Amino acid sequence: MKAIRYTGLILFLFSLGLFLSSFFLSSFTLTEKSFDSIVKTEHQESLRPVFKEVFDKTYSVSIPFVNDIKSAVEQVNVKARAEQRWNDVIYDDYVGSLTRASAEGFVPDNKLLTFLLIYVIGAVGALMFILPQVRLNGPPGIKNNHVFDHALNSRGWMGILTGVLLIGFYILLYFFPAYITNWIIIVDPLQKLINPSATSSQWFLYGFLYTFTVLVMGVRMIIKYRHNKYQVFRTCSVMFFQLAFAFLIPEILVRLNQPYFDFKNMWPLDYDFFDAWHINTLTSSGGAGIFMFAWGITLFVIGVPVFVYFFGKRWYCSWVCGCGGLAETAGDPFRQLSDKSLKAWQIERYLVHAVLVFAVIMTIGVLYSFITGSNTIMGIDTYTYLRKPYGFAIGSIFSGVVGTGFYPLMGNRVWCRFGCPLAAYLGLVQRFKSRFRITTNGGQCISCGNCSTYCEMGIDVRWYAQRGQNIIRSSCVGCGVCSAVCPRGVLNLENRDEEGRFNQPILLGNDSIEVNK
Repeated sequence: MKAIRYTGLILFLFSLGLFLSSFFLSSFTLTEKSFDSIVKTEHQESLRPVFKEVFDKTYSVSIPFVNDIKSAVEQVNVKARAEQRWNDVIYDDYVGSLTRASAEGFVPDNKLLTFLLIYVIGAVGALMFILPQVRLNGPPGIKNNHVFDHALNSRGWMGILTGVLLIGFYILLYFFPAYITNWIIIVDPLQKLINPSATSSQWFLYGFLYTFTVLVMGVRMIIKYRHNKYQVFRTCSVMFFQLAFAFLIPEILVRLNQPYFDFKNMWPLDYDFFDAWHINTLTSSGGAGIFMFAWGITLFVIGVPVFVYFFGKRWYCSWVCGCGGLAETAGDPFRQLSDKSLKAWQIERYLVHAVLVFAVIMTIGVLYSFITGSNTIMGIDTYTYLRKPYGFAIGSIFSGVVGTGFYPLMGNRVWCRFGCPLAAYLGLVQRFKSRFRITTNGGQCISCGNCSTYCEMGIDVRWYAQRGQNIIRSSCVGCGVCSAVCPRGVLNLENRDEEGRFNQPILLGNDSIEVNK
């Protein structure tokens, strides 16, 4: 079994190394033919003179090529703005399409082979490393042996390196997608399989990698928690919703000439739901688009309060949400790193609700602009001062770069705890109007601390358990891991009548309990 694991590790590291090195496995040469086929006719006259130094010049990597393309376009725009020829300013993003059309070499010539070597061999290697744990770990039961000593799980050098790679990937994906053209090209065979008329993009690459990770690491999660039916069903649920609803169905809709739409995503997590372009796209797509728009509104207006009332926020955060799915699968090895201090809880409460308020204000501004046709409210440009900052700070930096890149540094639910506006909305309903609670039996608690240690949301579960107090914290996502790791069965996830939900803690000590004579 150990030989199988070591072989799997070698295969996985080979695939990871090939993925990283594929960044350098293409050269880039822009020809006038490619230029003419991609650049709009009205822009060719102004761009052609500044592109003369780029034409037929071979670049060994994408970075200098992309920079020269950007500089050439910006040179034209600077001159147009200086002369106040606003109609001549070029807003089209030609960088990505020109870079892709100019790619040549191993990756463009061997897309399918590279895809198989990286993703298929990588998946096989990962599963060979994961599956033998069924035998090697002994009887079913959660094993966290040496988790605080391992360099990956305890902010050691492997964890820091992993965090750096994740942060770097997200920065390139969000802000410099042309640099990772090779990675985008590699997944083109899969894109063609789903939709022959489409070509892969940065977002298809992201969606595929996201789904790939959830599925592979979901297998690990199932094996680790295989004795607990709740954890197995919950993991299967997030794997299904990520694969079907977040990845395949939206791509199939596009193939059927329908709008790209994730039926499980909703406002305010889907912060561009009320953007003018999105509303116009849905409402102009006939009955299907109008249904999607109505579905999105119904989901957060009616679905959230109803489902949270009966099941708590766990119905979404731990069973459906893609962010939660990645956190529960790929992020499970880092859950013990979540800060449980009172200070962290105070920051969490202020920050996550501040993001929710920001999302509401931003959405009001966007809707006002859509309804009135005016881009300003009291002289404030809604796009420049609301929509754009929110998309950059929250939609990109917080949810992506920090939310996932900081798994090995701050635990697996950084985004869910401190930034997700939908989690804040769900939490407010759960806190005050829900049947869900985690009940505790303080008399059985031995204060081992497992529950608090492995709470990914940074809740000091032991504090509640010692006092026999129900856990109804708005941040609790009902993952159930605290119950799963408890050796005495102290914690139980329950949906009961609201009566008694806000029970008071039983404090032991002087003058804490009085006996009526």
